Amino acid sequence: MESVIIFAGTVEGRELSEYLSGRGVRVTACVATEYGETLLPQSEYVRVHTGRMDQKQMAEFIRKEAADLVVDATHPYAAVVSRNVSLACRDTEAEYLRLIRKSDTAGTEHAVRVSSVEEAAAYLAGTRGNILATTGSKELAKYTVIPDYEKRVFARVLSTGEVAVACEKLGFRGKNLICMQGPFSEELNTAMLRQFDCRYLVTKETGKAGGFEEKIRAASRAGARVVLVGRPPENEGYSYEEVIRILSERLQESRKGIPVTPEEDSSVDKETAYKGQDMREQIVTLIGIGMGTLSGMTVEAAEAVADADLLIGAGRMLEAAGRADKPFYKDYDAQRIADYIRMHPEYVRPAVLLSGDIGFYSGAKKLYEALKGTDCEVRSICGISSVVYFCGKLHLAWEDVCLKSAHGRETNLIGAVRSHEKTFTILSGADSVGNLCRELREYGLSHVWLSIGERLGYPEEKITCGTPEELAGGLYDGLCVALIVNREYFGGVRACVDDEAFLRGKAPMTKSEVRSLSVAKLRLTRDAVVYDVGAGTGSVSVEMALQAADGMVYAIERKEEACRLIEKNKRNFGTPNIEVICGLAPDALESLPLPTHAFIGGSAGNLKEIMECLLRKNPRIRMIINTVTLETLAEVTECLKMLPVTEEEILSVSIAKAKTLGQYHLMTGQNPVYIITCRGGRI
Repeated sequence: MESVIIFAGTVEGRELSEYLSGRGVRVTACVATEYGETLLPQSEYVRVHTGRMDQKQMAEFIRKEAADLVVDATHPYAAVVSRNVSLACRDTEAEYLRLIRKSDTAGTEHAVRVSSVEEAAAYLAGTRGNILATTGSKELAKYTVIPDYEKRVFARVLSTGEVAVACEKLGFRGKNLICMQGPFSEELNTAMLRQFDCRYLVTKETGKAGGFEEKIRAASRAGARVVLVGRPPENEGYSYEEVIRILSERLQESRKGIPVTPEEDSSVDKETAYKGQDMREQIVTLIGIGMGTLSGMTVEAAEAVADADLLIGAGRMLEAAGRADKPFYKDYDAQRIADYIRMHPEYVRPAVLLSGDIGFYSGAKKLYEALKGTDCEVRSICGISSVVYFCGKLHLAWEDVCLKSAHGRETNLIGAVRSHEKTFTILSGADSVGNLCRELREYGLSHVWLSIGERLGYPEEKITCGTPEELAGGLYDGLCVALIVNREYFGGVRACVDDEAFLRGKAPMTKSEVRSLSVAKLRLTRDAVVYDVGAGTGSVSVEMALQAADGMVYAIERKEEACRLIEKNKRNFGTPNIEVICGLAPDALESLPLPTHAFIGGSAGNLKEIMECLLRKNPRIRMIINTVTLETLAEVTECLKMLPVTEEEILSVSIAKAKTLGQYHLMTGQNPVYIITCRGGRI
């Protein structure tokens, strides 16, 4: 396909010209006026023919151009022009492709329906009140039959001098002549109707591209009655999306054997590979659709959905958008979505639908990364997140809410609830509320107040409140959220827990001063994955779990009695992010997730093997080793020489604590402890 003629008097005609020229196809765009010429894309591949033609002139023009294809993208009400294009193609045996705007008259149930502007004017002649006429300057003469039309009719026409002069000759001048170029938003339409106190809006059924939906919604908001001029009957044709698909298939067929990108054939330079094209960039819009209903979308989101030529998302998102007239691709995987967009360049305005807001536990995060590998522009439209909606329903501010999600992910909800007054979480599955209530009770949080929101934004929305015990036995929808209020939360920093707070039994325990210094030397992050090897009572595990609240601590201990003790301390301190592993290191470490940090408090004679295992799993791991014996210290120093580690540091810590004896305080010394720090990474 080398060249195409487009009768381009519409938005779709201009977009088709841009689409084809961006792919190196020579386009001759035919428009009736010089003003129409100014709206067409500027490109070396677009040539504009300005001026009206009859059937005979069109046939001569088509023969002269010898185009492969003629696309009729004229206005749906330009019936005479469209018929002439069709007959000219028949006379020249040129292929004819008619683009038809889809008809959508939703919201016009109470409109006055007429078959022509003459009929609309005849109806309005018998009414009172001002009129906003949006049917074009060519039709204005027909409104002059309306009594006092110069005062009652406000004509909105194109902003050209020629049009303004013609309108003034008919008696439309001053504030009754509005010269503007569309498209017009719902807000602007509403403002005009209210500004001029219009009781009637006259419009043609111009479809989405003609701003029809915005006019209908504006009339409803302004209390104006719609006078709708019906479309003339049309022959069969194709929607904009179908025309794009046909053209894309023709392009692919005509370019077989030509590399899609230069990278696929190193012998072809970029200019040759694209045949000199300036590829038109796809604009991908990520849309937060709110709670999942049309009424829950922002106006911007709804307009973006309406403007898209392809909708992408999970099944529930597509249903919420309610655009059965559009092509769609059902998927939620970021990479598959990016690949589909890349492989379908015929869609230049694809939209990805995401629940809630795109910045709150949304798939948008992965999509941003996946779309970096495509030649498309990415735009974002925020939505109403579930936390904003739910807190509004509960009459609560949300700026101090701790935000979590248990939807398809692991999260330390207990830790969040203990340290925050208000915690919000997205739940997953019908049994998630019961599991949450059970866990809150198990970790000593039976006193908190729970609010469960089910199917928020839907007609069957339900909010249930109570304590964990009161809500534990209920039945809940899989699509729900929870807000947990803990008036007894601890807002401080949990560090250096007193030794007396731990259950000890017979297991050895690292003392609080050494424990605090050792954990500080580890430099934990909030999401750290830590091994506590030789965990004993679990005191170091608890200390680390409190600091790495969004991470995970694996307490490895070979004695079963000590493992049971760790489980008890885990519950007493509300640290569900500790997992107890009963076994001997290094064998017990092999199947665990990769660690970022490790504390070795006991090695059972396997220190070298344990350190080798840790370095194999993460060559950059940070380790702390505690020992009280010189023999183990000698073993550690030997390992530091042999193994690929750096940033070595050895401390000897002697702690003395005062004891009261009568009226005196005597210092009692504890055994010296060696704290050895290192990090993997030596070359």
